[in-house]
Amino acid sequence: MCCGGVLLPSAARSSGERRRQHAPLEEIDRMTGAIRSCIIALFSCTLAIAMNESVIQLKDTSANPAPLGLLGFGMTTVLLNLHNVGLYELNSMILAMGICYGGAAQIFAGIMEWRKGNTFATTAFLSYGLFWFSLVALIVLPKLGWATPTNNTAMAAYLFMWGLFTAVMFIGTMRLHVAGQVVFGSLAILFFLLAIGDFINAGPDFRHFTGYEGIFCGLSAIYAGLAQVLNEIYGKVVLPLGLVMR
Repeated sequence: MCCGGVLLPSAARSSGERRRQHAPLEEIDRMTGAIRSCIIALFSCTLAIAMNESVIQLKDTSANPAPLGLLGFGMTTVLLNLHNVGLYELNSMILAMGICYGGAAQIFAGIMEWRKGNTFATTAFLSYGLFWFSLVALIVLPKLGWATPTNNTAMAAYLFMWGLFTAVMFIGTMRLHVAGQVVFGSLAILFFLLAIGDFINAGPDFRHFTGYEGIFCGLSAIYAGLAQVLNEIYGKVVLPLGLVMR
């Protein structure tokens, strides 16, 4: 072979051809080695993360839903018991509050508390939110002709079960704060008084007394809700809740 007028020996030609043939193989080997190194590094990092005992905790920056639930319950309870003391008849205002604020607002609060992992508040707000829906249904369904009206005995059983549930929840408030104890304690009493009133077919005086007790219960829930709002805004205790020392 002649290159630039110089005749190359056959051995030199063979050596150059072999180098050209082996070049792709060497490139493949280098790529394979790089991939192997990446896989080993990735496996090492994964193993290090798996063996790391530290846990990363994300800070919860969502708002406190308890005031919403407490105000929804408290305001609706006050308005209903103003009817019980004889101030006005059972009207659409009470039913609307029961559906929208007493019912829906507490359900929203309960779902938010579930997201925060608060079992007590989730159970309380969802239960009492659905209580208001059930109470409105008890009133509305017979008027629509969709169900038989509830007699006094059945209504007494309904209220007694809610009183029993509330009494057990009251025990849970012994680990929370005094304001919660007042809310749940007075609510349990309210349910039992309402149940007794229906069971014995009590007269106006007993029902009016029950209504005043219900107003107190509702106002205590309003206080507990607004206290949390104001205390958070001002960064100090404006309205005390009476936190329990654990």
